[in-house]
Amino acid sequence: MSSSVIDFIATEARFGAHNYEPIGVVLSRGEGVWVWDTDGNRYLDCLSAYSAVSQGHCHPKILAAMVEQAHRLTLTSRAFHNDQLALFYEEIAALTGSHKVLPMNSGAEAVESAIKAVRKWGYEVKGVPDGQAEIIVCANNFHGRTLGIVGFSTDPETRGHFGPFAPGFKIIPFGEAAALAEAITPNTVAFLVEPIQGEAGVVIPPPGYFTEVRELCTASNVMLVLDEIQTGLGRTGKLLAEQHEGIEADVTLLGKALSGGFYPVSAVLSNNDVLGTLRPGQHGSTFGGNPLACAVARAAMRVLVEEGMIENAARQGARLLEGLKDIRANTIREVRGRGLMLAVELHPEAGRARRYCEALQGKGILAKDTHGQTIRIAPPLVITSDQVDWALERLATTLTQDFS
Repeated sequence: MSSSVIDFIATEARFGAHNYEPIGVVLSRGEGVWVWDTDGNRYLDCLSAYSAVSQGHCHPKILAAMVEQAHRLTLTSRAFHNDQLALFYEEIAALTGSHKVLPMNSGAEAVESAIKAVRKWGYEVKGVPDGQAEIIVCANNFHGRTLGIVGFSTDPETRGHFGPFAPGFKIIPFGEAAALAEAITPNTVAFLVEPIQGEAGVVIPPPGYFTEVRELCTASNVMLVLDEIQTGLGRTGKLLAEQHEGIEADVTLLGKALSGGFYPVSAVLSNNDVLGTLRPGQHGSTFGGNPLACAVARAAMRVLVEEGMIENAARQGARLLEGLKDIRANTIREVRGRGLMLAVELHPEAGRARRYCEALQGKGILAKDTHGQTIRIAPPLVITSDQVDWALERLATTLTQDFS
C-alpha cells in the first residue's frame, strides 16, 4: 500500500468508531462494474455496496436526474406536497403491482416501519388483544441494525450487550414450512422473512418453501412480509425474488438499489389493509419521500427496466454460477446463488474467507467475506459475459491457491 492509502486508513482508524473491518483498499472513483483506488488501480466490484449499486457505479442517467432535481428542490418535509412524490408512488406501484407505498430512507427504517404497520393492522383489523401481537422471524436473519431489529437477531455479534430488547418476536428455522405452521397462533400478525438470506451467506430455501409459506399465511390471516431490500429490483434475475415461486407478499420492503447507490431511499409496499391503518401523526420521516430521493428512485427504476438489467442478471448469474461450480478446488465446500447473488462457501480447513478476499484484491476483484467461511459475489447487474469470464479466471486461480 502507498503512504497515502496508509494515511487514509490510519486517519479513519484514529477518528472513526471501529464498527467495520474493511478490506485494505481506499476507493476514489467508480464507473459501471469498476472502481478505482487512490493509487489508480482498477477493480471489478463484486459486492455492489451490498446490492445498492445494482445499476452500476455512477449511472449517467441516474446522475443526471439527481443533478437536475438538486438544482430545483431537494427537501420540503412531508408537511407539504412536492411534485416528485406522486410520480414516484405511481411508478413504483405500476412496476411492482402494489396498492400503497410508504417512503422511507434506509432499509432498516423500512423494516421498522413494516413492524409498526403490521402490529397496528393486527390490533385494529385482525382483532389481536392490545400488546399481544406476535411477529415470526427466522434464525440467522438480517433485517438491519436498529435496536428493535437486533433484538430478534440470532447473531451474538449483532445483539451482544445491546439489550434489553422489545418482546413480541418468535424465531424459527429458515426454510422449514412446518416450523412456521407450528409457530402461528391467533396473535400472530406477520411472518417477516428474507427470500434469500444474504448476510447469512446467500442461503436459499428449498423449492416450494415460499409456496407453502404463502398458503399458511393466507389460511391464518397472517401478513407475509418479504424483506427484498437486497434481493429485490433484479438482483436474483427477477424484479422481485418472490416471482421465482409465483407468489405475492402482503408487504414488500425495498431499499438499496432503489436509488442506484446515489441516495438513501427505501419503501414499504403493501395493500390498503396494512398501510391504511396509519393516520397523520402516527408515523413519518423528515427525509422520507423527499423530492430528491423520489427523482433519483424514479430514474433508478427506469434504467433497470429500459436497459434490460433484470434479464442480464439472470443470464450472467447463470454463467457465473456455472463457472464457479466448474472450479475444481479442495477449498470449496459449496457454491450457491440465484441471479447475481452468489456465494462460495469454503471448507473450515481452508481457513477464513477473508484471506481469499484479500488475495482477490491483488488480482483486481473486490469481494467480501461473511460468517467466516463464505465469500459473497454480487457484481452490478450491468456486468457483461466477458467481464464474468475475466472474473472467473481470477476466482479460479485464487480458490485453488495454497495459503499454507
